[in-house]
Amino acid sequence: MTKVRIAVTGAGLIGRKHIDVLRSGSADYELAGVADPSPEAAAEAARLGYRCFATLDDLLRETSPDGVIIAVPNQLHVEMGLRCVSAGIPILIEKPVADTVADALKLIEAAEAASVPTLTGHHRRHNPIMRRAVELIAEGSIGRPVTASAIWLAHKPKGYHDLAWRREPGGGPILINAIHDIDCLRMLLGDIDHVQAAKSNAVRGFAVEDTAAAILTFKNGALATLLLSDTVSAPWSWETTSGENPAFPRTGQDAILVGGTRGSLAIPSLDLRWHEPGREDWLEPLIQRREPIIPADPYVEQMRNFANVIRGSEAPVLTGRDGTVILATTLAITASAETGRPVAVDEVLAARRPAV
Repeated sequence: MTKVRIAVTGAGLIGRKHIDVLRSGSADYELAGVADPSPEAAAEAARLGYRCFATLDDLLRETSPDGVIIAVPNQLHVEMGLRCVSAGIPILIEKPVADTVADALKLIEAAEAASVPTLTGHHRRHNPIMRRAVELIAEGSIGRPVTASAIWLAHKPKGYHDLAWRREPGGGPILINAIHDIDCLRMLLGDIDHVQAAKSNAVRGFAVEDTAAAILTFKNGALATLLLSDTVSAPWSWETTSGENPAFPRTGQDAILVGGTRGSLAIPSLDLRWHEPGREDWLEPLIQRREPIIPADPYVEQMRNFANVIRGSEAPVLTGRDGTVILATTLAITASAETGRPVAVDEVLAARRPAV
């Protein structure tokens, strides 16, 4: 089987992760090249022995990749994506797809019209923990899902907010961090109808929020809460609970709880608790087991899916249009927090207001 040649544009933190995966020696894919104008990116490429170009146009012209991962700053996603679409090259766009729904749909609709596959880089979709959690719920292990609670509480390090964009709206935990938890909740409970939210910047006083809380109402009637802050010292965040990234100290806690009519599921531990059918009673003891999984790097699994989409042997696990729905949900939370009113996700998708 011929390796799929995948390029990366943007050699920042997440771009380097993709570069490492592509250089890992897989039989499925390999690194075609990197586009990044920074001297640091060029020096890194020279040190490790791969080609680096100052622009995406140079990269496409010189390497003719089979696919491109877009890991540049958010405001450049659409511009870079449209260049790939015009060249007929499949793309994997890091989250969020764009800064606005209008810009995201501009890219996604252009890709659909040209029959160019688009994927969104929500890597937790590929984590065996989340995949098994979804299967357990689909199998009826907890009965009908009724509610869920997701918590993302962490204390970002000193110097994190030295970059100006991280102190401005859009650079806070709603868009940067909660967007992943929102996708997890959608995996578990389905499409979200509307949200009600509040936010605060009381700790740091920046223009961007440091804390937010939201109630999510799903189209199937389920309810969920989402609590997040990047100024809290706590053991409850996906990074510290899942063991997905060894750079974070593992706490052994859970960050997502799902409740159903028959039982409940804690994630990422996959502790399943349930009543025997007909004995659903708070005076009855719960049966408990921990569901086993085989660990896997979700970025590797995501890359394998991208390579197979390019080959035409698999469908995208998460399309660009799916990613746009997740973006719309985060924007709905922000809008609700600003107005104090419920905001419907479909209304955000339908508005298509261009960036000001």
